[in-house]
Amino acid sequence: MLIIFCVFCDSNKKIKVKPNVLFIAVDDLNDWVGVMGGHELAITPNLDRLAEKGMLFTNAHSPMPVCVASRNALLSGMHPTSTGWYSLVRDHDAMVKSYSSIMSGKKMLPALFKSNGYDTYCAGKIFHKGVTDYPFLMDSLWNDVLPSYKEKLRQIDYDRGDGYGGYIFYPFPKGGSQLKNFFGNSLKTGHSLCGGPLDKEDIPQGKMYDELIADYAIDKINKKHEKPFFISAGFVRPHVPYTAPSKYFDLYNIDDIKIPETLSEEIKNIPLVGKSIIYNYGVNGKGDYQVVNELGVDYWKHLIHSYLACVTFVDDQIGRVLRALEKSEYSSNTIIVLWSDHGQSLGEKRNFRKMSLWDESSKVPLYISLPEMDEGLTCSNPVSLLDVYPTLVDLCELPEPSHLEGNSLKPLIANPSMDWNIPVLISWRYKNYAVRSKDYKYIQYRDGSQELYDMKIDPSERNNLALYENYKHIINEHKKWIPKNPRLPVGSTDWKGDEIDLTLEKWKVNDSIPTWLVE
Repeated sequence: MLIIFCVFCDSNKKIKVKPNVLFIAVDDLNDWVGVMGGHELAITPNLDRLAEKGMLFTNAHSPMPVCVASRNALLSGMHPTSTGWYSLVRDHDAMVKSYSSIMSGKKMLPALFKSNGYDTYCAGKIFHKGVTDYPFLMDSLWNDVLPSYKEKLRQIDYDRGDGYGGYIFYPFPKGGSQLKNFFGNSLKTGHSLCGGPLDKEDIPQGKMYDELIADYAIDKINKKHEKPFFISAGFVRPHVPYTAPSKYFDLYNIDDIKIPETLSEEIKNIPLVGKSIIYNYGVNGKGDYQVVNELGVDYWKHLIHSYLACVTFVDDQIGRVLRALEKSEYSSNTIIVLWSDHGQSLGEKRNFRKMSLWDESSKVPLYISLPEMDEGLTCSNPVSLLDVYPTLVDLCELPEPSHLEGNSLKPLIANPSMDWNIPVLISWRYKNYAVRSKDYKYIQYRDGSQELYDMKIDPSERNNLALYENYKHIINEHKKWIPKNPRLPVGSTDWKGDEIDLTLEKWKVNDSIPTWLVE
């Protein structure tokens, strides 16, 4: 905390100045960051440099690896098992209707800062829908926001997107979605799994949304502020479609790109519920792995190339914001927090989205940089995005809300190697869980089937140790962290099953489990 002296105060009393906060979110960013080593080709000089001046948590995880649920967990401070917000996009209306009962007497993170004297600004995607998921909260959340990207989109952009509703993620590739072009009208959903380089004329008014988000954050940093600020910049890449200016694609040689190794043995050892999860959340009726393979290995490599280009593109925008802060008068009194809402799979375990309980989906970059830190530190203890809210409350010395379910990471920032025997609870939909400790990941599906991986020697999660009797004691230790009475999904009065159960029933009746989930 910065301390100044007031020349107009009696006895030269010390007055604490609240630190500013630069709050950066990155959509769908996994550990393909240079300093994290997730992909050997990843070019991320700005994220790497941030790690040289702060704490990088290398074992951070999302409470639920999908955007709506993860972001609302972080911003509310409560786990989906407590709120019932296990939400996909289609569940959004039920979640909004439940807000007054779930959040009665509680504040979302930006609202807490605003109510405690901060000027709050927001650009891009902080909540799922952008600056808020709850229009009635706007005045309590933000002093000012960046207008939506939708108003800049042209008819050609809509045509290439072919009805895709996530307008903040436009533009699509030059010729539209490669999946849609190949499969035609038989492909009803999931065609956003595409990418490619863009020239300036392919981009509305010549600027990607992330460039506008960086411009907004830089403008706010450069203003004169009488009050402490909370500036949120929610970057949307590397979310699908994987499009970015062509110069970022040129940084990579596609011939150097290798597709992930997928072993038949690891697929055989995944319980049926896990296989249903792989199948359900991409292209309806086929599954992402099948459609990518129908286009061929070159398309798989193209997707990886496109994702890497998007990662480097968003790293460049983050670098612009960080350099503006460094040059500003606020550099000596601003906390930087950078996080991703969840990971992203690029074919590992034959999964091409997030939306699973494995590390490719749950693991996220999490950086916290304090003004007084002059060297980079790393922490391998397991932490959750739920910990961000209480950590900022602690660091900024705000009144601590009683409802927060995470833990302040301030002790770990002071001593990253301290004993921290608090694993992370991760959910996928209702009653499917993972418990991530420092050395293991334990998965329990709602039918009782299990997976256990020794992450020290098997970080790709290929050898399911739950099949072996001598790991029962480790499983039992992890089971202790699974909630006994999780909240039902909002809008439900009893549990009637979901798309996972429907798929399992269909496979059972028709004996029709896809061969790529068996062999």
